[in-house]
Amino acid sequence: MSLRLRLLLLIGISLSLLWGAVAIWMLRSLDDEVHQTLDQRLAMSAQMVAGLMSQNPAAWDGRSHTQDKSALSMPSMAKGFDCQITSLRGDVIMRTPGATVDAVAMRKPGYSERVIKGERWRSYTFETDSLRVTTADRLAERDLLLQNVAIAAVVPFVVAMIGSLIVLWLGVKSGLLPLERLRQALARRTPETMTPIPERAMSRDLMPLVSTLNALLQRVHVTIHRERRFTSDAAHELRTPLTAIKTHLQVTRITQGKDAALALDYAEEGVARLQRTLDQLLTLSQIEGPFSWDDGKLADAEEVARLAIRDASASSNAPARIVFKRAGKSAPLAVPQALAITALRNLLDNALRHTPAEQDIALEMQLAGNTCVFRVLDQGGGLSAEELAMVKQRFWRRGSGQGSGLGLSIVAAIADRFGGAIELKPRAEGGLEASLALPIKN
Repeated sequence: MSLRLRLLLLIGISLSLLWGAVAIWMLRSLDDEVHQTLDQRLAMSAQMVAGLMSQNPAAWDGRSHTQDKSALSMPSMAKGFDCQITSLRGDVIMRTPGATVDAVAMRKPGYSERVIKGERWRSYTFETDSLRVTTADRLAERDLLLQNVAIAAVVPFVVAMIGSLIVLWLGVKSGLLPLERLRQALARRTPETMTPIPERAMSRDLMPLVSTLNALLQRVHVTIHRERRFTSDAAHELRTPLTAIKTHLQVTRITQGKDAALALDYAEEGVARLQRTLDQLLTLSQIEGPFSWDDGKLADAEEVARLAIRDASASSNAPARIVFKRAGKSAPLAVPQALAITALRNLLDNALRHTPAEQDIALEMQLAGNTCVFRVLDQGGGLSAEELAMVKQRFWRRGSGQGSGLGLSIVAAIADRFGGAIELKPRAEGGLEASLALPIKN
């Protein structure tokens, strides 16, 4: 069911029920008022006739004592309306032509109803000192009157209700035109179009929806760009080690002895490199994506430094080369422990890779306001200004250096995601200083 039809039905049914209840209440009130008005007419007619008769008692008093018991006729008052005048002894003095005696013959004052010859009558009896006046009318006449009144009231109501529904349909159609234009604008877009929807031509009521759609398009664009970049990076970087592994395996087929063993060693080295590159690519993709890294563990700064030193020393087989210097107390980091260790370990791996084997690596930790700063000081050859500008790019390596070229890209991505920062600058005494600033958990 379309939104337009659903809205039309909802409002139309609500209005119909509301006005239907009002119409029923109005008809009930009208029925009560009509019956009350006609009852008052009966009473007033009886009282008026009694008053007129009491002003000229000589015209009927002598006749009520004669032997001639035939009643005088009085002019008919209205169709279906009868009147009869009797003495208190029961003698009929006067009645309207065609009046049914049973309909008007009442002994008790007040209102009464009875069924005579299949017709329902309502009468009113009024007594004076010497007269009893009874007026009566057929209830069928009342029902016919009420029916005519109801038709006169219901027909305009039905016409007005139908007209209201037509106007409502036109109003809903006109009111939903901005939404229809938005639908058409989205329908005309190709799957590759991720540009924001223009907000100038949209209704003010649709601005929150358009803003939300634009934010969604931006997130989808970033996600697609990230996936395409990951695919491109993987295809570009994994092609070389896979080709090398394939070549070394082919050599093992056609050679024997030391040559075959050496080819297998090279193939194993290529597999290890391929595995490291895949791990780094997956880590970088998860860091830049919506992946949740919250493992519930408190990332203590000193503990992060200790674990990063352990991992970096184990991978380089140089456990004694990293010297840890702490200035002040430790603090909890507002970064998942696994990511903090990964970022710091990558900095230590780079320092170990470019520092001569006989030289040490210094790791300093210092609290500065709401951040914890880790400084990795190496004694390698350092980097030029041009190299410092490119060192954070993916797959950048100095010369034919080893590694995947993703280490510093991962560090930068972790710092950006959690509000930290990374800075690389040459040291005056030689080597490179890599500073990693991570926020402290309040």
